[in-house]
Amino acid sequence: MRARRLRVVLAFVLVVVAALMLRRSLRLLAESNLPDEVSEVPAVRTGQPGGSGAPREVPPPLAVSWEEVVSGLERPLFVTHAGDGGGRLFVVEQPGRVRVVRDGKLLARPFLDVSARLDTNRGERGLLGLAFAPDYRRSGVFYIAHTAADEVRVSRLRVSRDPDVADAGAVETVLAMPDPAGNHNGGMLAFGPDGYLWVGTGDGGAAGDPWNNAQDLGSLLGKILRLDVAVSPYAIPPGNPFAGRLLARPEIWAYGLRNPWRFSFDRATGELWIGDVGQNAWEEIDAEDPRRGGGVNYGWRVMEGHNCFRPRQGCDAEGLAPPVLEYGHGEGCSVTGGYVYRGRALSGLTGWYLFADYCRGTVWALARRTGAAEVAVLAQSGARVSSFGEDEAGELYLCDHERGRILRLSGGA
Repeated sequence: MRARRLRVVLAFVLVVVAALMLRRSLRLLAESNLPDEVSEVPAVRTGQPGGSGAPREVPPPLAVSWEEVVSGLERPLFVTHAGDGGGRLFVVEQPGRVRVVRDGKLLARPFLDVSARLDTNRGERGLLGLAFAPDYRRSGVFYIAHTAADEVRVSRLRVSRDPDVADAGAVETVLAMPDPAGNHNGGMLAFGPDGYLWVGTGDGGAAGDPWNNAQDLGSLLGKILRLDVAVSPYAIPPGNPFAGRLLARPEIWAYGLRNPWRFSFDRATGELWIGDVGQNAWEEIDAEDPRRGGGVNYGWRVMEGHNCFRPRQGCDAEGLAPPVLEYGHGEGCSVTGGYVYRGRALSGLTGWYLFADYCRGTVWALARRTGAAEVAVLAQSGARVSSFGEDEAGELYLCDHERGRILRLSGGA
């Protein structure tokens, strides 16, 4: 009898161990971000195949180069300004610090160090985004997006009495979202022309959005959110398209996104531009005019770019917004959204939207004028472009994730 009980206990233990190993294996597979189906690597393609609005490839509008501003950073993911007239740049380092660049010099002391608060044990986790309130000069308030345990959070902080150092002890969580697989965390934050905080969220990770978060209006994942953060923790701004709709989250502005890795607003027109990272075949650039009221469905996981994803054939594209441009994995691996250039140093680039590929370092310029849009290879940056950024004057920068540098766009090849 004792031997029989021992065999039963042993069998139970083995079942539990096997289940735990299977769960771990599935989690690791999900977090690997590998495609869930093997497909041929497509060639580059811009716009809708055969469509009258397909962008045409053109020569670059002018010759440009990239000048190193600072180096010695650790995995920089974003660069921005505070809008306070100080002329400083603020650089987000993925391990959890924000660094200050003043007069071309990287200050030794971080503006912010929240590394002890973050979960950075996987490649796409850490400190992901930064946005300064429009009234930062008066209020000293800014926001960060970061990972913590199994969540992605948006948090509110304030500067200390020292303008180059934040009060890291006063972190207020504004919004927390589940992070089921560890990757596809979004993390872009920006204040729109309307004064509200816009938040980009990934679909929760794994391959192929197995939870269908991006199409689920009851989930905050795979979306662009719009929040009124003038009150604590936040309110729903008037005009959010799903406010009052049963079973829909009122924070949502747009949906159907896989991992909107950097979005921006055109300083001149207010148009919203989004770089959405693809699955195993197509990277895409999306755009919309927020004055039209939001509620746009960008199609993931029904479609990847212009192409059916689930199902692979015969998908229903009715009501889905096609991308402005897509390119295949023969040209890169992961799109990095950028900005419409509105600076003064390079007038020939005015109105062109710049974006890049993380793997190849290619920087493209895209313009939408009368008739078909135009796209040009602007430069080969030689960088792992994790993000673009603007200074107060609208001049553009990029982050070299691998080599820890910030580069500035300038004229001359």
